[in-house]
Amino acid sequence: MRRSGLLHAELNRLIAAMGHTDTLVIADVGLPVPHGVSCIDLAVLPGTPSFATVFDAVYAELAVERVTVAREIHERNPALVALSRRLAGDGLTVDEVSHDDLKRLTARAVAVVRTGETSPYANVILHAGVTF
Repeated sequence: MRRSGLLHAELNRLIAAMGHTDTLVIADVGLPVPHGVSCIDLAVLPGTPSFATVFDAVYAELAVERVTVAREIHERNPALVALSRRLAGDGLTVDEVSHDDLKRLTARAVAVVRTGETSPYANVILHAGVTF
């Protein structure tokens, strides 16, 4: 049993198995999960768990080299805009695509982690980096 950090066993196994350039999606409750892509469904109630809580837990464990977000966040989700700026400040490349393109890109993900988030466009694709 882990003492701290990410406690979800399936997420820990998934992160440990990811390789360079594999992708993992942290998603709001409404993002469709493409057929054939694993879904780790954490949603319990609207807003629970929040996107921010799940993102922070996963980001602390996964070596990330870049992220992809929907450009629509600029009009509808100031929290995701702030997160994008924070990640860029951490030295990550932040790619912006249309929400439709982001949905298409999820088909390549190793998994989608579904949160209870209900704010619009609260989705991010994490591109795995390396630790060396």
